[in-house]
Amino acid sequence: MKKEVKGKNSKIVMDYVKPITIGKKTACEDTKLTCERFLKDLNNQDYDFCVKDAEFVIQLIEKVFVHVKGDRFFKKPFLLEPWEKFIIYNLLGFYHKNTRKRRFRESLVFIPRKNGKTPFVAALAWALAILGRLSASTVYIVANSLKQALESFYIIHKNIQFMGEVENFRVLDNNSEHSISRSFHSEEGEEVGSMRIEALASNPENQDGFNAPIVIADEMHAYKNSNNYIVMKQATAAYENGLVLGITTAGTNMSSFCYSHLTYCKKVLRGEVKDEQIFIFIANADNKDDYTNPVEHEKANPNYGVTIQPEEIMAEAMQAQNNPATRDRFLNKRLNIYTNALNAYFDVAEAQKSNSGYKWTLEELSKLPISWYGGADLSKMYDLTAAALHGRYNDVDVSISHGFIPIVEAQRKADEDNIPFFWWHEENWLTMTNTVVVDYEEVVKWFLQMQKKGFKIKNISFDKYNSRDFYFSMKTHKFKMRVQDQAYWKLSEAFREIERKIKSEKYYYLNNKAFEYCLANVRALEDSAERVRFEKTDDNFRIDLFTADVIACKGMLEDIEKSKKMEGWLD
Repeated sequence: MKKEVKGKNSKIVMDYVKPITIGKKTACEDTKLTCERFLKDLNNQDYDFCVKDAEFVIQLIEKVFVHVKGDRFFKKPFLLEPWEKFIIYNLLGFYHKNTRKRRFRESLVFIPRKNGKTPFVAALAWALAILGRLSASTVYIVANSLKQALESFYIIHKNIQFMGEVENFRVLDNNSEHSISRSFHSEEGEEVGSMRIEALASNPENQDGFNAPIVIADEMHAYKNSNNYIVMKQATAAYENGLVLGITTAGTNMSSFCYSHLTYCKKVLRGEVKDEQIFIFIANADNKDDYTNPVEHEKANPNYGVTIQPEEIMAEAMQAQNNPATRDRFLNKRLNIYTNALNAYFDVAEAQKSNSGYKWTLEELSKLPISWYGGADLSKMYDLTAAALHGRYNDVDVSISHGFIPIVEAQRKADEDNIPFFWWHEENWLTMTNTVVVDYEEVVKWFLQMQKKGFKIKNISFDKYNSRDFYFSMKTHKFKMRVQDQAYWKLSEAFREIERKIKSEKYYYLNNKAFEYCLANVRALEDSAERVRFEKTDDNFRIDLFTADVIACKGMLEDIEKSKKMEGWLD
């Protein structure tokens, strides 16, 4: 039986949802899927639907909260848009059958810039804190930087001033704490509840042990790794109605946790993965190549015609068309499309598409009739070192790569350069050593482990510099070693071969996000002979796993050439 949706804002929400599902209102595919999910969930007998809390939050915001910036909106009531009310209805409306336990414990709201994200976060944080006052609610606003988190904090603080309620709230705004709190009392003076809102910079080490029923994870695209998000989930785990509300725009690191989380959420919407406790609202362009089309602009921007002026965004689109240097930024910030760094050579989306076409496991690959070629990119002292195996099966190139780094250096570089080494270690894409410098014996062990698993390694290529100990240890274990000069003209052929395989969707790297990260950081220049000189896009980034695979691929290509010569195919 279809549940009745009855509330002051129910018609607004349903008038938003239904036209999208039947194609009468412009929306991207992901937004449409979210609306279809909502209608389907209303018929799901596992859940009850009640608008009471959602209506409380919406009406509290609209009656009390005001805008604190902008010539058009300053001090005017904060009137929520239909898409914002739709989000609130979902988050607070669904309950497990015959309980007061809310269905959604996680959320991803993925919208472009200038759609009112920060004021919405502020208003929602304040209203949710008031909603939960009887159970002493705490709401954390956590962003990658304290400056970002404080933007919402100051909107709340300013509203309290406009309300004339400053004396009723305790506001701490100093170097050690940024919080707003209040106790509520009965007419007899007895305390009957409290609320607290605090702004924090995302730092798992400093947040271990903090607990709150609600955490708003702002600007998730800038989070260093999954640890930040995991700590937030743990912070809400003890609460029956705990909620982590992730809200962000697109970033430029397609190897990041946020991009991986976004991909997961898209799979949930498409029914490829079942996850009933996460609410998802995604607004982005469906066709990034049609970026001058106003339909794509409207699909990506739920506030199109409100805070997003059609003529303004069209002017930016035309500038992006006429000036390619601005195109990626337009796609990223205005159409909410993940893009590579501007000077990156590879389109990571192409590599991901190629990789997604294959599902072989390590065990399956070890049993296939593949000749494997090793590559090692050894660091001088304590930086990231990489090893790779490269093979070809039915014209598909397969890359298996692994990184190595001392744990002390990993800690330092994770903080300084925003590289998710600890996530890579958890996913077994990286080995951390308890040594001051890189232990090349760990690299040797990796090749031995792969050999033991059944990988038939024909030879292993390496640069002779910084590799004496590695070479002698490998020879002791009977590996056939091959010196590979890393001069760019020597490796250009292998670089081009990997590029060709990626573009033809015949390249598989076992979904290794550490490898993806390295691929995304490759910058390449061609010389007059069209040979490729490649390097990292920035001194603080790494490309070592990619380099190791290029070295391994070069060994394979030379072996193929040698066999062709023996067959008389080449002179």
